[in-house]
Amino acid sequence: MHIDFTQLSANAIYFNVIQTLVPRPIAWVLSENENQSFNLAPFSYFNAVSSNPPLLMISVGKKPDGSHKDTRVNIEKRRDFVVHIPHEGLLNEMNDSSATLPAGVSELDKLGLETTEMVGSRLPRIEKARIAFACECYEIHEIGSTPQSMILGRIKSLYIDDSVANLDAKNRLKVDTAKLQPVARLGASEYMTAGTVITKGRPS
Repeated sequence: MHIDFTQLSANAIYFNVIQTLVPRPIAWVLSENENQSFNLAPFSYFNAVSSNPPLLMISVGKKPDGSHKDTRVNIEKRRDFVVHIPHEGLLNEMNDSSATLPAGVSELDKLGLETTEMVGSRLPRIEKARIAFACECYEIHEIGSTPQSMILGRIKSLYIDDSVANLDAKNRLKVDTAKLQPVARLGASEYMTAGTVITKGRPS
């Protein structure tokens, strides 16, 4: 099967990409609303960009009415945000947090999620999350005809739950993926969790 993107609508292109660019890590992003409550939303157009400076990227679309999503507005205005890597035990809450709510209404309150201090950020993190990145807005680029907001966040600090972290033989950080149980995005309404971990050395 060959699919010519030049002959497809934007919606059809999106559907084909999310079915094939898999699995995608999920950024579960906490940001601060105008009324000082917290917004929480998942994004699967997300990944690392650079190590020097340490940057990650999330791509944020628009609301059905064409206005910017709360995450984009909050990050642009208040700069700080926290990106969590959701695990299997938080799948339902993460999925439910994607629902569109009125501006200023907190998903954390709706879902009953507890927060705790995030070292390196004035914002908290989700207490049950096993990995969280404290970020500040580095740049925002508007891309394409919609447009999408490509948000680059500079990582200021990283939280890793001690239960999933070890040191390897070279005294480097080693995260136990089986214990972390990260959730990844597939197409449509499908997700996947960590499967078999295959270890390979670098080619000689």
